[in-house]
Amino acid sequence: MTVPAEDRTPQALRDDSLLTVDGLALRVRVSVRRRRFALTVEPDAALTLHVPEGRSASDAADFVRSHHTWLMSRRALRERARPLNPAKHLIEGEVFRYLGRTYRLSIRANESENDRVRLVAGRLLMGRELVEDTARGRAALIDWYCRAGQAWVTGRLQPWAARMSVPEPEVEVRDLGNRWGTYSAAEEGRGPDRVSIGWPLFQLPMHLIDYVIAHELAHARVPGHGARFWRLVGQALPEYKERLMELDELGRRIWMGEII
Repeated sequence: MTVPAEDRTPQALRDDSLLTVDGLALRVRVSVRRRRFALTVEPDAALTLHVPEGRSASDAADFVRSHHTWLMSRRALRERARPLNPAKHLIEGEVFRYLGRTYRLSIRANESENDRVRLVAGRLLMGRELVEDTARGRAALIDWYCRAGQAWVTGRLQPWAARMSVPEPEVEVRDLGNRWGTYSAAEEGRGPDRVSIGWPLFQLPMHLIDYVIAHELAHARVPGHGARFWRLVGQALPEYKERLMELDELGRRIWMGEII
């Protein structure tokens, strides 16, 4: 339902309706616990208006207009930060990155390991059967990133764990959606803690993977992301702010698994 801003009737706004104010479309979220209006600019730059129960469209429109400058500036920031992740083609010569370096895909008609991608002499080798089945081809590429990333990161954790004075956890590389890494504490007496690393991270340079490792290991001592957490990260990695900024920028531009 669309409620024009010009509608000055006292009818209360409904949850999940759409309010249009001076050309801006805002998704309405009504809460009985809320006492004031609030605005959220979502990661995809969509706009959400949080509304106390019983408030009208005219009241909401007045609130939006009074915060127009803030809303537009925040939306511009979100737009600049939106992911630009490219899609890939399963074709000869397509470019893939690993540890910051570029490798090209090479299609082989008689590739011996048809279900697996391999890195040989600077080329990613893929059998033609995988190319002709997009789902299998995508799965094989992600599997290669997981295997290669697992082999690389396994020996990387111990020095960082020692530097941060935490027990070395188990590590796994897998699909974490849009997250770079997670830290999971083991149940008492049931083995080591676990660090999980998202496979797309291994497209980036090694120093950015190190940042994610240090970030996740810090959670072995400090939950959450408060001041104490960042002090611990800074002690292990004084330049962490620069690396975080670089990760945010480059991470928007890497392949996240889409095949066209």
